[in-house]
Amino acid sequence: MKLEGIHHITAITEDAQRNVDFYAGVLGLRLVKKTVNQDNPTVYHLFFADEDGDPGSDLTFFEYPGVASGRPGAGMVHRVVWRVASEDSLAFWAERLAANGTGSEREGAGLVFSDPEGLDHELLVVDVPDAPLVADHPDVPAELALQGFHAVRAYSAAPEASSALLEALEFERDGDAWEARGEKRGGRYLFDEPPAERGLQGAGSVHHVAWASLPEEHMEWRSKAISAGAQPTPEIDRFYFKSIYFREPSGVLFEIATMGPGFTVDEPLEHLGEKLSLPPDYEHMRAEVEPSLRPVRNPRD
Repeated sequence: MKLEGIHHITAITEDAQRNVDFYAGVLGLRLVKKTVNQDNPTVYHLFFADEDGDPGSDLTFFEYPGVASGRPGAGMVHRVVWRVASEDSLAFWAERLAANGTGSEREGAGLVFSDPEGLDHELLVVDVPDAPLVADHPDVPAELALQGFHAVRAYSAAPEASSALLEALEFERDGDAWEARGEKRGGRYLFDEPPAERGLQGAGSVHHVAWASLPEEHMEWRSKAISAGAQPTPEIDRFYFKSIYFREPSGVLFEIATMGPGFTVDEPLEHLGEKLSLPPDYEHMRAEVEPSLRPVRNPRD
């Protein structure tokens, strides 16, 4: 029993339109679901992924208009690491980002840049057997596109304190990284020394990282987390997947989310993300919720 790498990563934005312009317009991801935060249905929850909305490529954002900028610190994920296929891809992205007003720099083998709100990303050429998770964008050749998540980097002052929980969740240590690798996909979790300043949740900060579970194993993962001293929530039905949440000892909020039923449960694949989707338990709120959300134009449409 193994987790199938990273399921999704959720962050915060202050401006949904600027967010969509960058992730769908510049980075070439597909806006696969436009819905609401189920814990606060007055705000957007936007999902960007590959063409099929697959777990492993799914970067999501809560929009909180007017929220102050965040600042990553101890107990927070501070960087999202994506897979790309080649050095040619790194060169393509350096040029494309620059043409769209975003600077980047080489850091070791990777290309590092920040989104308009300061969330750090790294593109890395990696050799793994995982199928590439690619979105179809007219200005981004498929062989140069982002291929899904490789890792997240988190700040921790005491990374060894997390070892027992990560081992209970069947992560394996690989050098300075912890890897969750299942039959089809893997994802890595790395720790860095935290900055002196305390972290602040806000625009441009990561809220949580979710790891992918087969649906039939979901509750067993909950039991494994409890056995290592975590305090997971009950299983929560998010309609597109089921989730449990808990903090690992560094302070980072973990989610374990099921691989399915997926985003086509309420929209056909060819029309994902085109309209506001509300899970059945929230549909009765549409007349109240939809007018309060700022309209968003998808540059891909």
